[in-house]
Amino acid sequence: MDKKEKQIIFEEELFPHVDALNTFAYHLTYDDEFAKDLVQETYLKAYRFIDKYQRGTNAKAWLFKILKNAYINHYRKKTKRPTKVDFEDIISYQDSDDAGSTKYFDLREEIFENMMGDEVTVAINSLPVDFRTVILLCDIEGFTYDEISKIVDIPTGTVRSRLFRARNMLKEKLKEYAESLGFEDKRGDKNN
Repeated sequence: MDKKEKQIIFEEELFPHVDALNTFAYHLTYDDEFAKDLVQETYLKAYRFIDKYQRGTNAKAWLFKILKNAYINHYRKKTKRPTKVDFEDIISYQDSDDAGSTKYFDLREEIFENMMGDEVTVAINSLPVDFRTVILLCDIEGFTYDEISKIVDIPTGTVRSRLFRARNMLKEKLKEYAESLGFEDKRGDKNN
């Protein structure tokens, strides 16, 4: 495959999925910068291994698999190494006026407290990563069970099981919210 053909494949089949990859990466990481880095790494690897891509196949699934593997590799590296502390950060913190303050601050918590009507996103983001991944891939991105199986390297039956469990977890997390909007669970009601 020559350079021009690689460029055409990249622009026509791979690059159009950048927004979906950004969304998926963000929901895996909750960190804009890390998500952007993952997407960039995904495209670098895709370009490097474009000879392994079969033109006309599911480019989106191929890219999602690369991104998921990159995320797992970063996660494994992060958990195996000790936490790094920058000496300059410690010195500047000790010299600052806030050094005596012990107030806890979580940026994600602050963002979600100020968002109204985004309960579904919050509920999805609160799921364990294995369950969140299958929900995002199936219900948000529209992949089939077989495609998800290939992306996350698990059997199709496991995809179905995780999806079932993830949806039940979401149902429980969103039950109170639905009731606050006036919805009632009438599945057990014999009058209907």
